[in-house]
Amino acid sequence: MHLRFRQAALSLSAVLAVCAHLVAAPATPEPPAPEIPPAIRVPVWIEDNRPAADPFAVRFEATINGRPARIATAQGPTSDLIVLVILDVTGDISLVEPAKQSLIENISRLPANAWAGVLRAQDGLHVLADPGPDRKPAIDAISTISTNGTPGLFETIDSALRIADAMMRTSPVRVAVLYVTDGNIYRYREDYTNPVINSSDPHDLSRKFPEALIIEKVSKLQTTLASLEAPLFIVHLHYRPDRLNEAYQNGLTTLANETAGEADFARSPAEIPDSLNHMFTRMLSGWSLTLALPPKPRENLEVKITGHSGDTEARLAWRSRYVWKRK
Repeated sequence: MHLRFRQAALSLSAVLAVCAHLVAAPATPEPPAPEIPPAIRVPVWIEDNRPAADPFAVRFEATINGRPARIATAQGPTSDLIVLVILDVTGDISLVEPAKQSLIENISRLPANAWAGVLRAQDGLHVLADPGPDRKPAIDAISTISTNGTPGLFETIDSALRIADAMMRTSPVRVAVLYVTDGNIYRYREDYTNPVINSSDPHDLSRKFPEALIIEKVSKLQTTLASLEAPLFIVHLHYRPDRLNEAYQNGLTTLANETAGEADFARSPAEIPDSLNHMFTRMLSGWSLTLALPPKPRENLEVKITGHSGDTEARLAWRSRYVWKRK
């Protein structure tokens, strides 16, 4: 077992408690923490599918706000990875069962350098299985998950990404967050449907913009995620074509893209395994570059990553925008 994995795989419950305390605690003076050189973790993917392309022969270079940035570390697909699988399933068992089976298969065949933790998103985040080399706790947690309650993705996504960031700060591992959800915007505990306030007033804006509350929520979450660093992946088990769920699903795509992750929406049970297989392949193949920042970095950071294999420029995908906040 890798030492850095032992350091990173601290109890998710403990990390969650710390994150909740940081969010809820009042602003009180604390002793100054030791200065840690500012840096950001940038997820990067090599998109070059040429047969001769060697991902480990790529030389990366980076700029931040147009100025060269030192790459302190570069962790590739053979580096340790923790996947936080967050289950947000509340509905049709005919969709949830193929998702559970595919998750179990993907976790069972993870390489030795990848561990999976499992959480549930209803009524706040709840840890079902800590990441570890033994796959059985994660598989058992997925096998026995019930499909009831209300969707929790909107309410837990901030905490989930903060847990991932805390793990990356305590140990040099890659961390990815994967939500598996069937959430319907009409079933959230909070009402995002923007009901018509005055049905007799044809100029009532709630008539024209029924998705306004969804857009507002997504915008607030974007602001939060802009300062967090782990990539977010979402597999939605039930694509819904009505106007409000379309707005919700577009919002989920926006949030995943904000972190250089990805969202996918299954239109039938047969598409669910392919979506999950793709997400696991994507997470496993990712790089994580640690970029050193100047002593007093700007708040808004524009990142550019380039890579070369020999004399050929590699085709890359990476996260390009961050809001810097000292952790």
